[in-house]
Amino acid sequence: MPPEPAPAAARRAVSPLDHRIEAVTGHDVDTLWAFRDRGVLDEPHARLVDRHRELAGAQTSVMFYLKLLNRLSSGEFLVDTAWFERVDRAVDQMEEAADERDVAARKVLAALEPIEAATAAPVRGKGTLTTDDQAALLAIAGGAKLYEHLLTGRLSVSDASGTRIPYAELQRLEEAGLVVRDTGHPVHAGQPVALTDAGRAALFAARRPPTTQAPKPPARPGAWPSTPARRR
Repeated sequence: MPPEPAPAAARRAVSPLDHRIEAVTGHDVDTLWAFRDRGVLDEPHARLVDRHRELAGAQTSVMFYLKLLNRLSSGEFLVDTAWFERVDRAVDQMEEAADERDVAARKVLAALEPIEAATAAPVRGKGTLTTDDQAALLAIAGGAKLYEHLLTGRLSVSDASGTRIPYAELQRLEEAGLVVRDTGHPVHAGQPVALTDAGRAALFAARRPPTTQAPKPPARPGAWPSTPARRR
């Protein structure tokens, strides 16, 4: 009997919670993962994405063992003592994977429900970001520094790609509490500029397109919750 295949590299798997995440944020999960990697998300949304990544990994394990069981039951292998032992072992492993997935799903819900509540509540006192504001915040999210020219004394902000942000724009964003400078560094050497939590939240909200509540997609085979506890 050939050896059991090794688990494939982790990748995002669809879960029944994806539609709720996408409905409340206005972005698909892949976009949210990209925003997390770029440092655009505020702390609550970053926590949600981190928990969703854990759920995706756990769901991938469940699907792996489900495919293994499907292969074992395909008639490809001789039904003997070794086959029964392998099936029993695969069922035990799948049961453990399903338990881990359920724990991960509860963590996603714990991070998701406060965001849903906050989104449903009325928002007051928030200004609207202009297109220039959004472009500047996106550039700063990727890493930016404020420099002072040694000869002219002119101040300007440059991001990681070399794009320049007017100093007046930086001042407006600072006054709004959306960005902060690390004044521990001299401006002639470059002062790091970063988004505040308020800046991340404002940028994320501004980039969220209008959405309607999406219908729940049909569950896929092996999707959470689908595997009942094994009865012995």
